[in-house]
Amino acid sequence: LDTLHWPSGLQWWVYGLTPLLFVPFYIRFGLYRAIFRYTGQAAFLATAKATVLYAVSFSVMLWALQKALLSNWLFGMQWVGVPRSLGVLQPLIFFLLVASSRAFARVWLAEQLRGGQASAGGFLIWGAGTAAVQTATAMGMSGQFDLVGFVDEDAAQTGHSINGVPVYAPSQIAQLIQEQDVTDILLALPTASRARRKEIINSLRRFPVHVRTLPDWGDLASGRVTVQDFRELDIEDLLGRDPVPPDAELLARNLTGKVVLVTGAGGSIGSELCRQIVRQRPRQLLLLDHSEFNLYTIHQELGPVAADESVQLVALLASVAQPERLRTICQQYAPYAVYHAAAYKHVPLVESNPAEGILNNVFGTLNMARVAQQCGVARFVLVSTDKAVRPTNIMGASKRMAELVLQALALGESGRTCFCMVRFGNVLGSSGSVVPLFRRQLTQGGPLTVTHPDVTRYFMTIPEAAQLVLQAGAMAQGGEVFVLDMGEPVRIMDLARRMVELSGFSVRDEQYPHGDIAIEVTGLRPGEKLYEELLIGDNPTPTGHPRIMKAREELLAWPALEPQLSALEQGARACDLAAIKQVLCACVHGYTGKPVAPE
Repeated sequence: LDTLHWPSGLQWWVYGLTPLLFVPFYIRFGLYRAIFRYTGQAAFLATAKATVLYAVSFSVMLWALQKALLSNWLFGMQWVGVPRSLGVLQPLIFFLLVASSRAFARVWLAEQLRGGQASAGGFLIWGAGTAAVQTATAMGMSGQFDLVGFVDEDAAQTGHSINGVPVYAPSQIAQLIQEQDVTDILLALPTASRARRKEIINSLRRFPVHVRTLPDWGDLASGRVTVQDFRELDIEDLLGRDPVPPDAELLARNLTGKVVLVTGAGGSIGSELCRQIVRQRPRQLLLLDHSEFNLYTIHQELGPVAADESVQLVALLASVAQPERLRTICQQYAPYAVYHAAAYKHVPLVESNPAEGILNNVFGTLNMARVAQQCGVARFVLVSTDKAVRPTNIMGASKRMAELVLQALALGESGRTCFCMVRFGNVLGSSGSVVPLFRRQLTQGGPLTVTHPDVTRYFMTIPEAAQLVLQAGAMAQGGEVFVLDMGEPVRIMDLARRMVELSGFSVRDEQYPHGDIAIEVTGLRPGEKLYEELLIGDNPTPTGHPRIMKAREELLAWPALEPQLSALEQGARACDLAAIKQVLCACVHGYTGKPVAPE
């Protein structure tokens, strides 16, 4: 009525009936259960829907009330003081008041949640899609970030704004860093390939900013996320290699409905093999490890998954150095396939403890292989390493001896057991891997330690390596040495520099003495090589999988290998390093007993 007034007559009816109309709709749409500080677009949309339904009901009520009064049967009252436009205007004003009050509450509560904290720094979000926008919304709710803008390569997006936040072109990043005090760039590109992410990451290396990637959605939405919670870049992003999707038929061939044994089940590769295997629904998965802690950890992790997939999980505390215990296990459970990942793998440790390395890596493999033959295991897959190729250390030589054992058994009368080996390089995130080491050193302020300026390594993710091991094992006919395509080798010094620069720091060296983080060259460790190889011979044979090849390697027949193994075992049990090296030099191509001196 455009004036303050006290209700009278018919107006009292309207004032009294309206809450009876809108309150049920607001309850139905959950508007009285909403937490104001997390109110977003969905809540405002629900408010609009509830208000529209209320407006329709209110208009119908006014129409019915007017009809009743015109019929002159409701208490003799007249239609006075209630405009017919009220059915449209009142719900509209009501919606504006409700929405604005809740928006104010959201802003005020977010400010209270922040508690007057200063912003953690200027942020840019690379990407302007749904993931980027939702991340920006969550960042705004946390109140800990000063979002400078979005970065997008789409010319149609740049120059515009999203929820009031401008969208910039990549060419403007340098200017924004200088003028807006940008300290961090967040990659919000969930659908981008690794190759594309690597291109973007490389383009950002020259800027003094910390580059990270999208955090978990749940932490963002809850408002609990802080700047430290944004995930550091995965090494996969730095390498830029996209995995090949697995062949479902190959993966399931030796696993579904079968009894499968994994040795070294608690290790880096063994545990990932178990994760991959349990999803293929074997009838029974046997987890064998000599470490109680590792075995407990993987058994606890896989328990819920195994229950969901109706897989019987069995934890077996045992060592591959105990043939009688292995025989008892195989006789009791009758595994169809064995994936042998139990091995000592750290080069300096095995170099310092050569006898234990030989007994575990060589004779542990021999024990498991012989038991598999005797118990009629159909498939035996050895997880091998690129360090077995022309090794300069005892660990690599011991793994090549393990390969020779399986090749000799496959060449002879192996019974119904099909033996094969799968050889690959370093896996990312495994115990002792260089990437976790560099991250730990970065958090401590450096220096990052590299053994030699020219040292290079092949890298592959643990899940990809495990998938390829399972697929290669399914291809085997007997005696093959499969080699995984590891992509291009990575220079460790370059990797260290990239990790420093993408953490927002600069490298301190002779050219830049005032940089933030130094990279220190410590010298090659005992038995360490500058370059790793995957093949001893040449011209590997392709297989049906683009990343699995068959190597053509020389081997020793069992009559020639058996006396060498006898001498090797005697040397290992007597801790006679000279006798151990004498056998390894005689059997393992390229092994001289002395580390290769760096050039």
